[in-house]
Amino acid sequence: MPRASPGVPPLAALLARSYAEHGLASRSVLLAVSGGADSTALLVGTARVRESLGLRVEVATFDHGLRPDASEEVASVANLSARLGLVCHVRALALSPGAGVEARAREARYATLEVLRQERNLTAIATGHTLNDQAETLLMRLARGTALRGARGIHAQAPTLLRPLLACSRDDVLAFLHAEGLDYVRDPMNADPSLFRTRMRTDVLPALDRAAGFRTLPHLANFARLAAEDEALLGRLADASWERLSLPGGGLDAVGVGALEAPLRRRVLARLLDAVGARVDQGTLERVMDAVRRGGTTPLSGGASLKATGGRVRCVGPRPQGAPGVLVLAGAGAEGGFGAWRFQVAEGSAPPGVLEFALGKETAWPLTVRSRRPGDRVRTRSGHRKVQDVLVDARVPAEARDAQPVVVDADGGLLWLPGVGVSVADRGAPSTEVASRHSLWASSPATSERKGPPL
Repeated sequence: MPRASPGVPPLAALLARSYAEHGLASRSVLLAVSGGADSTALLVGTARVRESLGLRVEVATFDHGLRPDASEEVASVANLSARLGLVCHVRALALSPGAGVEARAREARYATLEVLRQERNLTAIATGHTLNDQAETLLMRLARGTALRGARGIHAQAPTLLRPLLACSRDDVLAFLHAEGLDYVRDPMNADPSLFRTRMRTDVLPALDRAAGFRTLPHLANFARLAAEDEALLGRLADASWERLSLPGGGLDAVGVGALEAPLRRRVLARLLDAVGARVDQGTLERVMDAVRRGGTTPLSGGASLKATGGRVRCVGPRPQGAPGVLVLAGAGAEGGFGAWRFQVAEGSAPPGVLEFALGKETAWPLTVRSRRPGDRVRTRSGHRKVQDVLVDARVPAEARDAQPVVVDADGGLLWLPGVGVSVADRGAPSTEVASRHSLWASSPATSERKGPPL
């Protein structure tokens, strides 16, 4: 007969405490029950404590369509639920056997559970994962080469997901079922030696216990719990670093990224890669970290690349960003787009987050918004400067410079570089010129982030 772990509260009491600690008292839960030992203990234990907690309980069980006896197992869960006075929802998933069936089945179950939870207006989903599942998952991930994020193992709680048996071992579950006189389904997949988890359960964990001379299960699970706490802290610090180092127009400040401690730098760069859909793995992160150190470029998946040049770390698509077409603004009320930018000739003050350039009564119409051209120069307080030099100093990435709008008047005079943080000097207009009521407004997805007065 299996013996419960010493010092662990009886399973029903542990369930009651877990539900209460996670705010489910007087609320509702959907139990995911396969009919195996763990989920059967979850079902019966939850039924024992529901009245004391004022907990509304419903059950979901699945026929994956992979084994002929699955329909009988589903029926046994439905019958047990009925005896306990619980509503049971049976769902058929009709999966096809083959590669990745475990992962596909898991994804289908969780997606169906979430739909059902919302349809039934239930607070959370509870699954029967135990201490053994935690240890097996940790060892599998370590064997495959995980970082701290993967070492967190199985989470005790997510926004709508709860694992209230995660502090119980499988022996605790079996001892509870024996005391209750309950049988359970024995899934043949759990004994299939072709599955990595089965080999971890039947070969590796027992061998580890023999080598250590004591039960390693609680120590492995405790490590996963501590790793989860450490990862949560590092994640918050990485989020703060991301906000601090993000630059207008996209990308990150290269000096600031290089100054981060390696654990934070790795997380910030992984987030940058993930934002563009690039593959994030150990080899890619090592190349990216090296590119940041040397101020260079490295290829990413999908033909993209990471560039750490010009003071900015950013991801660039496989094809350079082309120059948008020319936009002509004939006069008051004219508007239109130039790439991601929107322009409008309007009266009054610009709305918050929109850049504004005051127009004089002697403005030579029409205005043209175009890309930079060789020889373009702008007059600033420090004298005439090449537009190319202004864009470099403003840390506009090389691949984005052709998309930077340049506003010129009918005489070809360069009036404005929207969003580039330098101040304009006298634009050469006559001193007697009187300002009109009109301004040129410009906005882009990054306008509200840009700092400094516009040129």
